[in-house]
Order: sequence, then C-alpha cells, then structure tokens
Amino acid sequence: MKPYSILVVGTGALATFFAARLSAAGITVNVLGNWQEGLSALSQNGAQLEGIGSFPVQTKGLLVDGRKARFALVLVKSWQTKRTASQLPAYLARDGVALTLQNGLGNDEILAKSLGPSGVARGVTTLGATLLAPGLVRMAGEGSISLETHPRLAPLKEMLLRAGFDVNVVSDVRSLVWSKLVVSTAINPLTALLRIKNGELLEHPTARGLMGALACESASVAGMLGVTLQFKDAVRATEEVAFRTAENQSSMLQDVLRGSLTEVDAINGAIVRLAGEGKLQVPVNQVIVSLLKALPVRGKI
Repeated sequence: MKPYSILVVGTGALATFFAARLSAAGITVNVLGNWQEGLSALSQNGAQLEGIGSFPVQTKGLLVDGRKARFALVLVKSWQTKRTASQLPAYLARDGVALTLQNGLGNDEILAKSLGPSGVARGVTTLGATLLAPGLVRMAGEGSISLETHPRLAPLKEMLLRAGFDVNVVSDVRSLVWSKLVVSTAINPLTALLRIKNGELLEHPTARGLMGALACESASVAGMLGVTLQFKDAVRATEEVAFRTAENQSSMLQDVLRGSLTEVDAINGAIVRLAGEGKLQVPVNQVIVSLLKALPVRGKI
C-alpha cells in the first residue's frame, strides 16, 4: 500500500492546524501557499501546535519524486480562491480531488472552473484555530468535519479519520454550508469591527441586537432560495455558537488585527448579492459589508 500523502493549500491558521494534525498521524503533507514568511517557517520548523509539538511538512507543492497529489485540502481565504484555482492544475493529478473547507459561498464554483466539477468536493468544518506566528497555531476548541458524498473522497476521509478528526458524510451539504454561513454573517464581522471575542457579543445589548438582526436577514435569504437550515431559530442558533466559542477570536477578527483583507465578500457580501437578485432587503448586512471594506489593509496574508 502506498503511503498516505496530501496537499494542504494555505499557510494560515486552519491550514497550519490541519497540516500539523495530518503530519502527526504519519501522513506526508505538502503545503502550497504564497505567504513566504509562513512557508519559510513551515519549512524550517514544521507545522507547530502550541503546547503539543512540531510536525514536519514539505513546502514544494509536488511530492518528493515530482508526482502530483491525488488529494488537496483547500484552506485559503476566499479572496485567494481564484489564484488557487489557477495554481492547482500544476499540483493536483487529473483524477484527484480538491476538498474545500473554506468559509463563505462560491469557492467550489471557482475551483471547478479549473479542475472540473468532478475534481472538487465541498465540506464544512466547525474547527477553529488561532495563528500565533508564522507556522504556529493554537487550537480553538473541538469541532467536526462534514463532507458531501463524492466518489473520490473515501481515501481523504480515511486520512482525516486517521488524524483524529471527527468526520461524517452528509447527503445535503448545502444545508450545512448555509447554516454555517448564517452564523458566520452574524458573528464574524461584528467581532472584527468591535475587536472582541465571540462571547463578548452576548455581553453587550447593542452588539447582541445587531448579531440577531444579521442572522435574521441571512436566514431570510436562505429561505428565499429554498435552503433548509439546520435550525429553526437563527438568532438562538447564533447565540448558542457565540456562547460555545466564547473565547475564540473569529477568523475575520484575526484578519483585521493583521491588517489583512477579510472574507466579507464571500460571507456578508454573498448575502447582499443574493438578496439583491431576489429583491430582498438586507440593510444591516449591507452596512456591515461597507464598514469592513472601509478598514485599512496593510498586507495580504
């Protein structure tokens, strides 16, 4: 049996976290990215999990013998997906599959333009991680990975299970994607703008009210599109997530603190675009998008 290997696309918090866990399980991990400081740290020190250890990864993209990967785990920011889609054909085998666990909507469609529909699979994860330094992450609570049914995913699922992840295959991944999106539109941008942890949204009445308004607007767009969410009460579900992840810094907050671009276009921006197509009003989401896009950007990590 050939040894397990995987291409992890990205050098941020979740990408580093997945790379470390997979490597720790004895899987050969290749990392493909564009952040040179992150690639250098991963090459020199491995993927580091705070308080646990460092695990070796390769940063050449291709395998040691020059072969392409059969499996890619796409964990770049949504605004990097188009660039990733143009790069992946050089690193992913023709019969390979790229699994996107990214935030927001539309990433799979962008990847499929380069890899074809059969070369892309969607998934959702509730795992979180905080990037402490290039190549060094802190785990931000337990979570799960849900994968759509796909004929090429079985070996990749086996690798994730081997690395100790909680993995399940679902028949309706669209419902999970949208349920996560609704919650993300309500929590992520507010924590980024207010520069607070998830749980602090519950402590301030005005912030809590805005969180609820965002969740309601986003859920209404899901309803307009005929999407069945995993919950009936979007406000309650969002508040429960904020409570369970109280100490987490959302990925969007981490982006803002670094002065990086955010994923607001693929999250709240997607809600605004789809609402507009259906003549639905989502004023709170519109304002949130404008506020996030007005923040200064110092770099593009």
